[in-house]
Formats: sequence, structure tokens, C-alpha cells
Amino acid sequence: MSANLIKPILQDQELIADISSVEHDMDHFHVWWLGQSGFLVSWKRRHFLFDPYLSDSLTHKYGNTDKPHVRMTERVVAPEKLTFVDVVTSSHNHTDHLDKETLVPLMEFSPEVQMVIPEANRAFVANRLEVSADWLHGLDAGQFLKIPPFEIHAVPAAHENLDRDDYGRHVYLGYVIKFGPWTIYHSGDTVVYDGMEMLLHQWSIDLALLPINGSRPERCVSGNMWGREAAKLANAIGAGCVIPCHYEMFDFNTVSPDAFVETCESLGQTYKVLKAGERWTSPSASELSASNI
Repeated sequence: MSANLIKPILQDQELIADISSVEHDMDHFHVWWLGQSGFLVSWKRRHFLFDPYLSDSLTHKYGNTDKPHVRMTERVVAPEKLTFVDVVTSSHNHTDHLDKETLVPLMEFSPEVQMVIPEANRAFVANRLEVSADWLHGLDAGQFLKIPPFEIHAVPAAHENLDRDDYGRHVYLGYVIKFGPWTIYHSGDTVVYDGMEMLLHQWSIDLALLPINGSRPERCVSGNMWGREAAKLANAIGAGCVIPCHYEMFDFNTVSPDAFVETCESLGQTYKVLKAGERWTSPSASELSASNI
């Protein structure tokens, strides 16, 4: 592990205290970047967790191989400290999006949590997490479910390709979640594919959470947008704001967000680059209503 790890803005108890501090805010939602593609959303004391990776399982797994996963950023929070999560997602089966060492303690300490996954991956997820397959909420692209106050829509993701299982179900997904007046799009791992913009235009997206680490087959890195592509997609779908992710976790699989920032600024696209453990707060609901008049 690197001796010069990036220190999160907020970590462990400081992060938990920050989450608790907004419990009574009824006019905004709040998002914390937990590293890689992990984001925690808080709104009116309800908490939605996208694709958390909060362990060193990949560092240990690949420590003595030709592709070591050397951490760049300290872990933001131990999963057992997240005792309040209502919904957690996995967008696909790669360990940084479906981590047993994160999800098992999370399920133990957030006993009411419900998990949303690609239906195509139900058996795999149940086996990895050692849970009943019936406990999981499976979706395929074009489907949605309600776990109040959240309405969760599944959209295709192309982790290089729009791969499907033998039944035609997508094995990589993104999620659009609606709650109150708000809509968030978490793309999962994906490149831009034909029809993507048109598909996403059916929602008025307030916040897009998009990967920027790109595709580099020579380094066994594939299946994501580059920063410029993420900025252009956010602008094309009319996202109110875009936050980049999937960098500064492993030293073989990272990029600078500079190209993302430059493209957002050239397009006039609102964006925020977060550090791990940092919070982003939405505009107020009243401001949103006024902008829609």
C-alpha cells in the first residue's frame, strides 16, 4: 500500500457527524463521495447508497500479481458505521461494485437495508454475499421499483459493451433514482452508447454521477467514459450538475479530472469535483420549483 495515501476530507466519525448534521434539512438533498463509484445520498433522514467499496479486499486479492490494486486514498468510513442505510445498489458484479467485505458488515449493522441489483446477476450476488436470492431486488433495463421514498429505474450500462445474459437481461446497469422533486443518475461503469442520450432525456436529471477513468486495454482498464466524454454526456442530457468518479482509488486505474473540468467549463456545464469524504448539497427545493416556472 502506498505510504502517501490521500486523506479524505471527512472520515469515520467526522463523516458520520456530518451526515447526522443534515437530518433536519427538509429543503435539500446531500451527497458524499465515498471513493470509486460509491456515493451516499441523504434526504429527509432516508439514505441511499450507490455501489460502495469500503474495504481493502482488492488490494489483498491482487497483492502478489502482475496487476496490484495499490490504494491511493484512505478508506472513508468503515461499513459497520453506516447503521442507517435504507437502500444499497450494485450496478454489476465487479468487486469494486459488489464487495462482500463491504456489504456483509453493512447488512449486519443496517438491518433494514434493501439491496437493488441487476436481475441477471441475482444468483451470483446471492452466492457472493451468502444471502437468500429472494431477499434481493432485481431489475432489468426499462424496469423500476419503489422503495419509499425512492423510485429506482434501471437503465443499460455498457461496460465496454451492452452485455446480456442468456435470457437477454443486462448484466451492467445504471440507476436513475427519483425522490421528492429530485432525480439522480448514477451510470455505473459505462461508455457512451448509441441511444443513451435519448434514453436519459425522459428524466429531468438534477445530478449525474459519472466515471472518468476511461479505457486503456494495455493496462487492463476498460469500459468507462473519459472525462471529456462524461462532461459532454452530462451537458447533452441537461444534467443540473455532474460529479466525476472512479478515480483516485487504485494507482493503476486513475486519471486527473482536469480534462473533465476543462470540458465542463467550455460547455457551461455545472460540475463539482469532490474529494473522498466531501459533501455536495443540492439547490433548495424552492429554488428548483422557481427554475421550473
